Amino acid sequence: MAQSAGAGSTAIPVSVERMLPRQKPFGQRMLTLARRKPLGAFGGAVCAALLLIAIFAPIVAPFDPLETNSAERLKGPTSMHWSGTDQFGRDIYSRLVWGARTSLYVGIAVTVVSTIPAIIMGLMGAFYGGWVDYALGRVVDVIQAIPQLVLLIAIMVVLGPSMFNVIMALSFRRAITESRVLRGATLSISNQTYVEAARCLGATNWWIMMRYLLPNIMPTVIVLSSIGFGGVILAEASLSFLGFGIPPPWPSWGGMLAADGRAYMFAAPWMLFGPAIALSVVVYGVNMFGDSLRDVLDPRLRGT
Repeated sequence: MAQSAGAGSTAIPVSVERMLPRQKPFGQRMLTLARRKPLGAFGGAVCAALLLIAIFAPIVAPFDPLETNSAERLKGPTSMHWSGTDQFGRDIYSRLVWGARTSLYVGIAVTVVSTIPAIIMGLMGAFYGGWVDYALGRVVDVIQAIPQLVLLIAIMVVLGPSMFNVIMALSFRRAITESRVLRGATLSISNQTYVEAARCLGATNWWIMMRYLLPNIMPTVIVLSSIGFGGVILAEASLSFLGFGIPPPWPSWGGMLAADGRAYMFAAPWMLFGPAIALSVVVYGVNMFGDSLRDVLDPRLRGT
């Protein structure tokens, strides 16, 4: 007997979960993303490989990167030394593996150290405006007017070559240049209606910046960090190549391409092949991954 639809009858709601599309498994979503952006997938694989090699460098490297052996100097690639040896008999493959840890350490440290002041300068300049924005803008103009490599060399000449000083020099330049991009992103958000409503309700400037502005510029921060990561590795290699970066004998890809590699480039060309290929593949992969990440995070670049 059918139940009459009276005042006391209870309507049974339709299950909302049945109306929603079923979520695809994580592996299937990653496979779909890899098919859409194969270069981005390649860049992500390169970043993952760099991270794993840097973490497990003591296991991956068959020899001590600082161990010398005069009997094995300038030996070509063999089954024991896959990338040959240098003029001191050190295994080049082991030095490449430990050089990956150096590049990853510098890249992550510079990204973290430079992002914090860049966010602060971008938020303050766009939110307060007036003389604050004018003063910060002129500082950025002065720093950007100096060529990047010239500025980095000048800083390293004053501070001296060391890993800490390399991180500080690269972070200073990167924070200044990124602050202008974050300022523009903050300006477009600070004029939104919900920000004006928060001001009318009496919200403090600190609350508005932390609650409304900062979360909305985080996609821009992530994209800038991913794209600039390869540039940081390349800048560190450039400083090491010129003798102002990581001091020897600690392995660095730029240092391996420096005076020793150039001096033996004809007698032992394998000394150049390894670091040059590693540096090229990593920088290219990181840039491709950052570009794909920008397409995913920016709604204007996703397409329909």
